[in-house]
Amino acid sequence: MEVDLKENERIDDLQRNHYRIIQNPEKFCFGMDAVLLSGFARVKEGECVLDLGTGTGIIPLLLSAKTKASYLTGLEIQAESADMAARSVAMNGLENKINIVQGDIKEAGAIFGAASFDVVTCNPPYMIGQHGLKNPDAPKAIARHEVLCTLEDVIGQAAKVLRPGGKFFLVHRPFRLAEIMTTLVKYRLEPKRMQLVYPFVDKEPNMVLLEANRGGKSRLTVEKPLIVYEEPGKYTQEIYDIYGY
Repeated sequence: MEVDLKENERIDDLQRNHYRIIQNPEKFCFGMDAVLLSGFARVKEGECVLDLGTGTGIIPLLLSAKTKASYLTGLEIQAESADMAARSVAMNGLENKINIVQGDIKEAGAIFGAASFDVVTCNPPYMIGQHGLKNPDAPKAIARHEVLCTLEDVIGQAAKVLRPGGKFFLVHRPFRLAEIMTTLVKYRLEPKRMQLVYPFVDKEPNMVLLEANRGGKSRLTVEKPLIVYEEPGKYTQEIYDIYGY
């Protein structure tokens, strides 16, 4: 299905199942963190998935291509991003598999009801407070800074909408790892898997991928580090595999 593009919008090829996505580089485009989260998440056949703060729908689109989820929902507060996501779903003919809902993460439990999903994913805003913000209402600021929701909002609502034993997958920054872990445990989302992402083998990690289970027992597996670049401009084979190149 062809769609009409609005000002400054473009269509990008996702290199998966011939899927494409509508983006506006003047507002916000998905980054590697979303792609890595889609590769880290484990979704079983027939499971229902919710992506909190879906932006332009990148994670539901990729999970639709990579998994046998029965249904995927993306929740996004910004009307413009939600509209782009919905048009991308229609462009790929996925209306029967992916639903985009415009709404607030802080109200996810009220919107969808308790224990509604098997899997929840989230690539949330990483930065705390107003530091470095020139326009807190700008789409990029909302995506990157905790302007409209906090880490605790995300984790608390994920716990509400997950079924017992359900899985929560999160990508975040290592400098907030202690806070992330304590907040997960507070809401009875037990950390089960963790993987640190390094830009180069000799650099500090700049991302962390986490899986937590609702009501799970205390046991954490730390997976081998994921290295992004072999050398400047050249991905490692693991990254190429995740992207599907």
